[in-house]
Amino acid sequence: MRDQLEALVQQMYRSNILYSEAVREFKRRFISTVLQENKGNQCRAAKQLGMHRNTLSRTVDELKIDVRQYRDGGKRPPRGARPATYEKKIAR
Repeated sequence: MRDQLEALVQQMYRSNILYSEAVREFKRRFISTVLQENKGNQCRAAKQLGMHRNTLSRTVDELKIDVRQYRDGGKRPPRGARPATYEKKIAR
């Protein structure tokens, strides 16, 4: 892997890519990969990345990553439409 990274760095350097652009693209790809593995769940992705969820959320916004594309698409139904998992006990 180290050789592949070295080759990539050399290729980017020869293409006159600025350091800030290279860092931004690396962050974007790295975070996108972890988000995809976690199906868009930012809490789990942040834990795997070793950062706070709020920091990840800010970084996702800065990098303009659309988290929705990694989600399954199924949203939870509203609370009223969910099946009751238990009945409340009536006080006697």
